[in-house]
Amino acid sequence: MAKTYAKPGILEQLRADYFSNKLDAAMTLVFGTLVIWVVWNLLGWGIIHAVWTQENREMCGHGGDGACWAVIDARWRLILFGLYPFEEQWRSAIACIAIITVGILSCVPAFWHGKKLAALWITGFAIYYVLMRGGVFGLSEVSVQDWGGLSLTIFVFAAVTLLGMPTAIIFALLRRSDLPWISRTMGLIIDSIRSLPLLSIMFTFAVVLPFVLPSWLPTEKLYLVVIGYALFFACYQAEIIRGGMQALSAGQEEAAKALGMSYWQRISYIVLPQAFRNALPPTINQLVITFKETSLVVIIGFFEVLASGNAAYGNSDWNFAHIEVYSFVGLIYFIFVFSLSRYGAYLERRLAVATR
Repeated sequence: MAKTYAKPGILEQLRADYFSNKLDAAMTLVFGTLVIWVVWNLLGWGIIHAVWTQENREMCGHGGDGACWAVIDARWRLILFGLYPFEEQWRSAIACIAIITVGILSCVPAFWHGKKLAALWITGFAIYYVLMRGGVFGLSEVSVQDWGGLSLTIFVFAAVTLLGMPTAIIFALLRRSDLPWISRTMGLIIDSIRSLPLLSIMFTFAVVLPFVLPSWLPTEKLYLVVIGYALFFACYQAEIIRGGMQALSAGQEEAAKALGMSYWQRISYIVLPQAFRNALPPTINQLVITFKETSLVVIIGFFEVLASGNAAYGNSDWNFAHIEVYSFVGLIYFIFVFSLSRYGAYLERRLAVATR
């Protein structure tokens, strides 16, 4: 009769993992004490002894023991909406919610279809642009120079991803073309753009490009920077997608050809779905990097969320509260990036199950 072994309990598992010998026990106690000390001090500074409202501002910046979250209470509108007109900031808030909602719905499997995703994102961007720019439906017009804060960060990230991902697919397909002059030319373009710093591309598109464009083309700096950033994103993402394509066995496309499938049918139903599945981890990583690098738009004079945070404490009333402001901005970045990373992990588990 085969022996059955009971699953170890929580205490037994902890003892085996952290107290299996004297050295493990000593290291566990030392690092555990250090973690408890750090967490306790952070709780004391950030919550227990903190000042939360601007009415109690006199308790901040004078040797107090706690954080001065009163700066967030007083300046949160500047951080979230930048220089957008105060009386119109409700439009910026709704525009942010619209883009975030589109992003959340895009994660729902019911919308995982090209036409549905295209309709969803076009609708979301139309709502965002109408609300932010105005000039129609009785909304006062607001120049893009007055956009800022979190709403601008979300817009730049979403616009770059929306423009860059289809472009990356086209670049990847051209790079693997059977015609050498197409594949080599595309490879030269991709490698050239990837060898340039993103800052130089943004600066070129925002400052240099308007001098060579025809007068009838729009030369708004924000739009040009988004196009340049999307091109930079597309070149990196194209190599990621191409790597996912190279992981496929050649026999799959040959079998599809034998079944009489056209080129676009093979690409749409066989190559791209598997390429994106193979390239999912680096794609999520690229999206995370793209979101964080939206802060570089500050070089062309736009106040995204980080630059708006700098402005929030950049006066004599709050110049001592930079730690609190950066902690708040860091929390915003953490929420978006962590959510994106966790969704990527969920997709990996889902796709792994689907392939068993």
